Amino acid sequence: MDALHALDPVVLARMQFAANITFHILFPTINIALAWVLLFFRWRWLSTHQEAWLHAYRFWTKVFALSFALGVVSGITMSFQFGTNWPGFMERAGNIAGPLLGYEVLTAFFLEASFLGVMLFGHGRVSERVHLAATFLVAFGTSLSAFWILSLNSWMQTPQGFEIVNGEFHVLSWTEVIFNPSFPYRLAHKLLASGLTVAFLLAGLSAWQLLKRKSQPSTARVLRVGLTLGAVLIPLQILVGDMHGLNTLKHQPAKVAAMEGVWQTERGAPLLLFAWPNEKSRSNEFAIGIPKLASLILTHEAEGEIRGLDEFKGAHPPVAPLFFGFRIMVGTGVLMLAFSWAGLWLYRRRAWVAEQLPRPLLWGLSGMAFSGWLATVSGWYVTEIGRQPFIVYGLLRTSEVASTTPAPHIALTLAGYVTLYLFLILAYVGVLKYMAEKPLEHGPSTPSRLTQSRTFA
Repeated sequence: MDALHALDPVVLARMQFAANITFHILFPTINIALAWVLLFFRWRWLSTHQEAWLHAYRFWTKVFALSFALGVVSGITMSFQFGTNWPGFMERAGNIAGPLLGYEVLTAFFLEASFLGVMLFGHGRVSERVHLAATFLVAFGTSLSAFWILSLNSWMQTPQGFEIVNGEFHVLSWTEVIFNPSFPYRLAHKLLASGLTVAFLLAGLSAWQLLKRKSQPSTARVLRVGLTLGAVLIPLQILVGDMHGLNTLKHQPAKVAAMEGVWQTERGAPLLLFAWPNEKSRSNEFAIGIPKLASLILTHEAEGEIRGLDEFKGAHPPVAPLFFGFRIMVGTGVLMLAFSWAGLWLYRRRAWVAEQLPRPLLWGLSGMAFSGWLATVSGWYVTEIGRQPFIVYGLLRTSEVASTTPAPHIALTLAGYVTLYLFLILAYVGVLKYMAEKPLEHGPSTPSRLTQSRTFA
């Protein structure tokens, strides 16, 4: 117990919040884009009346429902942690964070929750158009939820539109608060990340079905949708990522310096492919880099200046997590580009006959099924750890708003959270594997009013 008392309670509180948000973010990342994919499947079924589209809709609606349930439950836990871990944050910035979180619940979550029941259980009980409209409203609600949450998160990264009175933040302009400088880039980056996560989940589970000879009428079409979605979105993500990087360099230069391992301000900084950042010596060990490329990417000039970490002593984030997290995210994105483009090209060469795809490609796609999670979590760590040591960048330090809960209490609950979340993640992946190998029974399609009228005619 003495060893637990020696631990830093602020670090433990950050680890506990990180564990919660890491678990939570996995499921909205799937559902934001999957809801729109379900709408596409639904629309294709109504347009063509081909059973494969209805089968795809039914299968992936179950994935959506499972992800929605886990996302909601973990989201409630996370909202409680604002009070248990960071009570000072709500006291100081509650005038801004509270309304934004409230708008998310009132406008987005209620919309999703209201029509989710119709979407899940209403097929055959309401008209096809009403069911399609319910699916659209659920998809719109998931994206609207991302809008509000990312607005608050972006404001914590690039705050504006406020004044501080007696240590408390007060809003001067809601327009400036909501549409703060980093918000458009962060929202676009997140929505594209969700699309890529779903693209590789679609392709990965479909590839697994083909490998296990469990393919269903929808497998080939879902695989094509996944590969096409991935091939289209990954170039857009590279473009948006570049714009987001320029914005971060302007507003959070210490974060960029940590991502690139730049200790002293320099021009023509190399892009480090690998290095081991050493905060004690404030240098990089075993560095392998490409000359001038970091400056070229970040400033679009070969001799562009990047401010070094030495300019932010005592006010910059830990370097190693950002340095490695950024490279994991980018490396995963490169693999996504290679697999989606190669997969789509080979699929087209095989005349869209899924069974003729080479098995190494199918194994590769299966292995990439959850690559979106890896890229999202590593990128999210870069974003959130890169804000440290501030909770509101440049204005309010995390240590100022932490709770006074003793370290052993936080350590014990942290162990409980991690154990539970690991179990739930394994269970979630296991359920998806079971569903992929034993998909829904391909029963008769639910008769729509349109189909019924045609039959009677």
